[in-house]
Amino acid sequence: MRLITLLALSSLSLTAAACATAPAPSMPSTSSGAPAPVENYDWFLHQDGDEARLAYGLEESDDLRIGLDCRRASGKLDLSAIAKAGASPEIHLESGGDTERYPAQSEPSELHDGLFLTAEARTSEPVFQRFRSVGWLAVWHGQNRDAYAPHPGSIDRIERFFAFCG
Repeated sequence: MRLITLLALSSLSLTAAACATAPAPSMPSTSSGAPAPVENYDWFLHQDGDEARLAYGLEESDDLRIGLDCRRASGKLDLSAIAKAGASPEIHLESGGDTERYPAQSEPSELHDGLFLTAEARTSEPVFQRFRSVGWLAVWHGQNRDAYAPHPGSIDRIERFFAFCG
């Protein structure tokens, strides 16, 4: 019996190893996994009294991809993002497979070709709770996904932001 068990386990191990070497089939999903950090881009946290902002972009620059603003312990977020001209007036977010669409106010951007979008959200919503746990957030523009991952030294900024916002 022990020999049969060992042979069965060996067979399963070999089968699993063979499957691991074959490329995974392309399957439609809302997430293509955790993104890697992008050189020079990161999450930046700014606190001023009872206000805080967590923004992804280039430090000391107007090149911001998404911003989350809140008042201390409010549980509410003001979202801001950029989009191409003619885009749907919504901010479509994903983190770790959780997604949410936020109806947005839309106006021409003064800094980019395209639109500046603003929306409201709650820190308790699943997409933000997942962002808090996995450390990355993506913005969908139609079928295109722009994912924003922190560098190792800045991941704590995300938790500090949500702890501040409540």
